[in-house]
Amino acid sequence: MIEIVDAKFLISAANVAGAIESDEQNEVVFMARSNVGKSSLLNALTNHKGLAKVSSTPGKTRLINYFDVTFLDRESAQKSFAKFVDLPGFGYAKVAKSLKYDWEKNLTDFIVSREQIKVFIHLVDARHPFLEIDQSVSDFLLEHAQPSQHIIQIFTKIDKLNQKEQNELKRVFPDALMVSSSKKRGLGKIVSLIYSILEEPLDEH
Repeated sequence: MIEIVDAKFLISAANVAGAIESDEQNEVVFMARSNVGKSSLLNALTNHKGLAKVSSTPGKTRLINYFDVTFLDRESAQKSFAKFVDLPGFGYAKVAKSLKYDWEKNLTDFIVSREQIKVFIHLVDARHPFLEIDQSVSDFLLEHAQPSQHIIQIFTKIDKLNQKEQNELKRVFPDALMVSSSKKRGLGKIVSLIYSILEEPLDEH
């Protein structure tokens, strides 16, 4: 069994220039449209209620937040270390256009140029799976991700759907993961998948 046993805040950066200097490719980036439940998921995965701030005002956080995360394989007692990166929510309209442009340019620059990223996690609200903005983000990641980088799509708030709606979502998106932070559903599978990707030998690609 793989668990996250420790997590702590490191720094906030306004753009890629302020990101942590590192030679390791061990960053896991969480990205989502505003108000999809990104902070709640980060807190649930790390079992740390106050790790990521859950804002009542969507889109309020405009900084790239870094967290140190420790994984533990309970069977082997082996620890593994990674950095979770919480990107600002995208697609939030209630800011000045000039600010919105700078903000989204910073996100784009970070995604394209940050070679330390190993995993992109794109969160989508299970109740709104076909929004154009999420499709644009998916296309962007597929176009710009390097061969050594992985993309995981996760549908949040799955508890808000009935069984028929969940089955349909799984049919349309067979490779996506489903999660409910409030009901603690799907968390273990996400932690195990991230861990397995981070532990991949570099020459596998």
